[in-house]
Amino acid sequence: MGNDRRLIRVLKGESLNPPPLWMMRQAGRYLPEYRQVRKKAGSFLDLCYDPDLAVEVTMQPIRRFGFDASILFSDILVVPHALGRDLRFEEGKGPLMTPIRAEEIAELDYSEFHQRLAPVYETVSRLRRTLPSETTLIGFCGAPWTVATYMIAGHGTPDQAPARLFAYKEPEAMDRLIGLLADISADYLSRQIEAGADTVQIFDSWAGVLGEEEFERFCVKPVARMVATIRERHPDIAVIGFPKGAGSRFDGYRAATGVDGLGLDWTVPLSQARRLQGDGAVQGNLDPLRLVAGGESLRTGVDRILGELSEGPLIFNLGHGITPHTPIAHVEEMVALVRGRA
Repeated sequence: MGNDRRLIRVLKGESLNPPPLWMMRQAGRYLPEYRQVRKKAGSFLDLCYDPDLAVEVTMQPIRRFGFDASILFSDILVVPHALGRDLRFEEGKGPLMTPIRAEEIAELDYSEFHQRLAPVYETVSRLRRTLPSETTLIGFCGAPWTVATYMIAGHGTPDQAPARLFAYKEPEAMDRLIGLLADISADYLSRQIEAGADTVQIFDSWAGVLGEEEFERFCVKPVARMVATIRERHPDIAVIGFPKGAGSRFDGYRAATGVDGLGLDWTVPLSQARRLQGDGAVQGNLDPLRLVAGGESLRTGVDRILGELSEGPLIFNLGHGITPHTPIAHVEEMVALVRGRA
């Protein structure tokens, strides 16, 4: 691993000025070159499973903006897809699946799991060879709870009520599903690391909808299980956790799960973020809509984060993924502001 990968240095506890910078969903629809490749691919899943095209779209924001990190282009739902569940993406609707029934969970077949995901591992391997040596390559997966919510509902919902109800009515089936997802997702991340990923991020996009007991049961414990497996196999690899919407529960999340870096959404107060830096790196947390708005809103948001968090280990990022209608000029301005060239 290159010693010049600034994001890895921060994950190990260093404070760098300017901080390393990347964006969640940085390869995406806000880029015209991405839209051209997406059209060529035919479907979103075809794009995810085509190493040539996946490498191309992953490289696009690196060429444009010179970010300090590149994240594998894929989707969190390739995991259930590799378990044999149906999956399709429809414009304006997002991912659609057939909802899983409690009795089907014990029948999930992972015998061909890694074979089905071989194109993803090939993409990771090619990316590490293609990226500049100083650019960190981030692998990722969805956290068990978040992936389970889509498997149970068959689509995203405002508060993931179907999955929460399923957990109350079918607790044993839910524990079985969460446990399976934790184990195979840890394997998935381990394979990405073996293929060349320098670090990995676990996205728990729906952590914020759970009560205290359920958060511990479905978010904290499964991620801790995953981190322990990864650390046993790859002791030098740092893990980033992103329990979006966790609020006050961010305070104990790092210690309870063992993650090295803590991704923060835009609702986290900077005073809390500064306190969290006492235990290690934080990542975030600019509101993506400030990036859309640009101008004074963008400058103020960047200045506040840098003013409050620059003395500790910080990875500058958005508090969630970049939105498709973000002007490219605003991204360029953000990069300049963070790197002190504006």
